[in-house]
Amino acid sequence: MDKKLFSTKEKKGVSQPETTNSISAEKIKLNRAKQNSVNEFVSKILEGNIPFLSRAITLVESTNVKHQKKANKILEHCLPYANNSVRIGITGVPGVGKSTFIEAYGKFLTNKGKKVAVLAVDPSSSVNKGAILGDKTRMEQLVTDKNAFIRPSASGSSLGGVAQKTRETIILCEAAGFDTILIETVGVGQSEILVHSMVDFFLLLKLSGAGDELQGIKRGIIEMADAIVINKADGDNEKNAKIAKVEFNRALHLYPLKENDWQPKVLTASALNNLGIDKVDEMINSYISLTKENNHFNIKRKNQNKYWLLATIEQQLKDNFYNNTTIKLALEKEIKNLEEGKTTPFNAAKNLINLSNSKEEIP
Repeated sequence: MDKKLFSTKEKKGVSQPETTNSISAEKIKLNRAKQNSVNEFVSKILEGNIPFLSRAITLVESTNVKHQKKANKILEHCLPYANNSVRIGITGVPGVGKSTFIEAYGKFLTNKGKKVAVLAVDPSSSVNKGAILGDKTRMEQLVTDKNAFIRPSASGSSLGGVAQKTRETIILCEAAGFDTILIETVGVGQSEILVHSMVDFFLLLKLSGAGDELQGIKRGIIEMADAIVINKADGDNEKNAKIAKVEFNRALHLYPLKENDWQPKVLTASALNNLGIDKVDEMINSYISLTKENNHFNIKRKNQNKYWLLATIEQQLKDNFYNNTTIKLALEKEIKNLEEGKTTPFNAAKNLINLSNSKEEIP
C-alpha cells in the first residue's frame, strides 16, 4: 500500500491576494485619526458637502462632551446662514405611508429644482435602546437624488418621537443649502407638540376605511394640524377616502380659525401612484404665502425659539442634577430607603432637590 496516498500532510495551497491595499489602509487610518477643525466643517457645510454635513450631525447627536463643544461651535458659525428654508412636519399612525408620501413629495420638489433634506426619526427600542433606521431603504429613489439628503435618527428617550437634536440638525441642513426640510415623526399623540414647535407647516396623514376617520372628533393632534391628507386614496379605497375627506372637513370646522387666519384643509392623495402630490404642494405654498404676508411666519419662529430656549434650560438642569456625583450617591440611599419603606417618593425627591440647591453642582 502506497503510504503517500494516505498522507495527512497539508499541501501548500494557492495564496490569497490581499483584500486591502496597504497604502489605502494607511490612508484610511490617517483620515480617521485626523480631526477636522471647526472652520473646515463650516466651510465644507456651506459648500453643501454631504459627508461633512453628516459628520457634523453625528457630532450634534453625540453625548460626548468634546463632541458637544465642537458641535456648538459649528452651529454658532452656521446660524447666520440658516433660517432660509420651509420646514414641514409630517406625522401619522404607523402604516399610513409616511415614507412613501415623503419620497413622492420629495421627488416632486427636487424635480422643481428644490433641495430637500429629510430628517426621519425612527423609534428606539425601550429594551436595548436600538433603532432600525431603515428609512433610506424605504426611499429608494429619493436616496439617489443629488438634490436630496436623508438622515435617519433614533428617537432615543426624546418625548414625542422627535430626536433631541433635530432642532440643531435643521440649522446645519439650512446652512448646507437645503431650502425644504421634511421632518418625519414616529407616530401620533399629544406629545407631537414637539414637532409642531419646530416646523412652519404641520401635515397630518390619515387613512380611510380603517376606522381612523373617527379620530377626527378628538382634539389634540387635529387642532395642531395645518392640513390633513388622506393617503392611499387609490383603487377600492378611493371612495372611502372621499367619504373620510367630508368627515374630516366637518370636524375641522368645529374648531376656531387659527391665529394666522389659515383654515386647515383636507386633501386626498395616493403617494404610491403620485396622485394629488401637486395639490398638496400648492396648498403648502398658499399657507406659506399667507403667513408671510400677515407676519405670522416670523412670529411663529420667534415663539419656537423661546420654546426651545426654555426646553434646553430644563434639559440642562436635569442633566446637571443627575450628573452630580453627590446627587448620584444620595439618590442610591433614597432609593434604598424607599424600598425599605422608610420614606415616600415625594420626601425623597424633596431631600434630593434640597441637597442639589445646597451643594455646588460638580458634574
